[in-house]
Amino acid sequence: MTTDLLFPIDADDLARLHERLVADAAAVGILEVSYRTVDSPIGGLLLAATDDGLVRVAFEREGFDDVLATLAEQVGPRVLSAPSRLDDAARQFEEYFAGARHTFELPLDDRLSSGFRRTVQRSLAHIAYGRTATYKEVAEAVGNPGAVRAVGTACATNPLPLVLPCHRVLRTDGSLGGYRGGAEAKEMLLALERAA
Repeated sequence: MTTDLLFPIDADDLARLHERLVADAAAVGILEVSYRTVDSPIGGLLLAATDDGLVRVAFEREGFDDVLATLAEQVGPRVLSAPSRLDDAARQFEEYFAGARHTFELPLDDRLSSGFRRTVQRSLAHIAYGRTATYKEVAEAVGNPGAVRAVGTACATNPLPLVLPCHRVLRTDGSLGGYRGGAEAKEMLLALERAA
């Protein structure tokens, strides 16, 4: 005889138990990373946050399980699906994709970057919606005009794409360059911003 027959639990009960687990973990300070997924025109996105703020935005092509495993290693092993803790972030992403939001107003946790990469990634927020800059212009803006390749690496490793808009950075010849979410996603984001 299986325990499923002795102790049936429906999906609503399971959801309530999960929410209680999340609340209890947060209350005693042992929830290190909360996450949820959202749908978007460029595919599913994983949003992950700590108590300090949004720490990671990941594209489906990166493998959400791999991203969560990396977060467990780099931030802490107590990682839980906690959608309601990311409601504001999810709402802002929805508004962005609807063309109603041009900047994100979220607390950010930038612990996944350091040094020059962090400097570059923070500077990306200054590239206005609907505008682009070249890798060279970004290097010049952060005071290191010879660091064009390092700017490219900082964009490629940006843990908070869209929020820190590395999709707005292009090669000097105007071509797209690389993008963590793929070239098609980068094209779609730039087209979205031009249309607004």
